[in-house]
Parts: sequence; C-alpha cells; structure tokens
Amino acid sequence: MRPDGDHEPDDYGLPRVDVVVPDDARALAADVLAYRREERRRRRRERAARLVAPVTRFGVAVPIITLALLAALVSGGLMTAFGPRPTVRPTASLLERSPAAPAGEVDGPLPNGTVEFVTGRTERADLSTLRPGVIGIVPPGCACSGLVAKLSGTAREFELRFWLVADTRGRTFARDAVRRELRALAATAHEGSPQLVADPSGVLAGAYAPAAGTPGAGLTAVLVQADGIVADARTLPLSAAQPAPDLVGRIKELR
Repeated sequence: MRPDGDHEPDDYGLPRVDVVVPDDARALAADVLAYRREERRRRRRERAARLVAPVTRFGVAVPIITLALLAALVSGGLMTAFGPRPTVRPTASLLERSPAAPAGEVDGPLPNGTVEFVTGRTERADLSTLRPGVIGIVPPGCACSGLVAKLSGTAREFELRFWLVADTRGRTFARDAVRRELRALAATAHEGSPQLVADPSGVLAGAYAPAAGTPGAGLTAVLVQADGIVADARTLPLSAAQPAPDLVGRIKELR
C-alpha cells in the first residue's frame, strides 16, 4: 500500500481481494469443519461411483437385464409353489403270482389281451398295464356323463388312474364314432383326466360287463389293485348319478 493509502497497482490485471488474517487461528475452526465435511462428501461420491461403475459402464442395459432375471426367478418360484399339480402316475408294483381266482374274475388278474390307448397315435399295451386304478366300461348310448365325472374325480383324489373303455360288442359303428362318444364323456370330467382306451376285441366287456343290451345296465366299474388283481367289478344302474359310498371306499383301498 502506498503512503497515501491507495493500493499498489496490480501488474496482473486481477481484481483486488481483501485478505483478512485473524490474530487467533481458532477463528477459522468453522471454515475447517466445513472444508472437512465437503471432503467427506466428495470421498463418498467417489466410492459410490466406483461401486456402480461396472453396472453403468454399458448404460441402462445391464440394470434392465438384471431386473428381468430377478422377475423371471421370482415368477418361476411362485409358479412352482402355487401352480397346478400334474396328474399323479403311480408306480406299478409286481404282479401277483398266486391269484385267488382265474383271470377275468374278481380276485383274479385281468384277462389276457391287448388294448389301444386313444392318443394322437396308436399305442398298444397289454391289459396287465392297466393298474392301479379304475376301468370304466361304457355301454352304447350311456347317458352317464355325471357318473364318469364323479369316478374320475374320485380316482384323482386318491392318486389313481381312470380309464374309459367302450363296450363294442355287437356294435356296427365305425371306430371313429366310438372314440367321439368316449371323448364326449371324458370332456365332462373336470376334476380328473380319464384316459381313453380302445378294446376292439371286447375282452374287458366280455369279462366284466353284463350281456350287450341288458336293460337298465349302465357303466361297469372294474377296480384294479397295484398288483394287477381285480378287487371289485360292479355294473351300476343307468340312473346312478354318482358312485355309492362303499364303492368310493373300495376305490380308496386301491392306493
């Protein structure tokens, strides 16, 4: 500063700044604290930037993909836990080697013969493979959709299979017509999944169902144990809308 009190000229052309130096350094304590707070914020921002750098390096694609994978995992877990259960396929046991009755009778095995599963393709199988479960032999023109639905639901409740077979003895209908009739009956079984079986030779009907054309005769239920033994076979009247309680009990015993 010049003797007249004016400031010395600034050769650098910078604006004049008044710098006040306090006599006691403690007067700068507040400024020091503010500086340190700002430094801590800066370091936190730098650490956060380093953590998210691998994710943000490729833009928003990685976060979106990560969220999609998490959503798929959560939805898959929920579907597994609360989704519909598949139809149970019981494991077949060994066939009984010393039956109490001959084949084709109650307490004996199913008769010898083969059937065809009505699926997208022809699949032949031995009658002995129809176990354990309930075989429903349906006479021509059987108005027994309610009974079929009840039997199908009962079999599913006890984790058994239910097969529908048409009694083709003395019938002149084409094979496709018989299968359409079976499919129409199976479509009413909303509580189960009947498996349609074709028995062109009429082996099952000949063994367990009454003679063709018997008045008042409805569906014949054949109950087959896991060892291939027929536990019961009874023909229900056409008027029957559901299986009798004792028949339900016998079906339960097949498990």
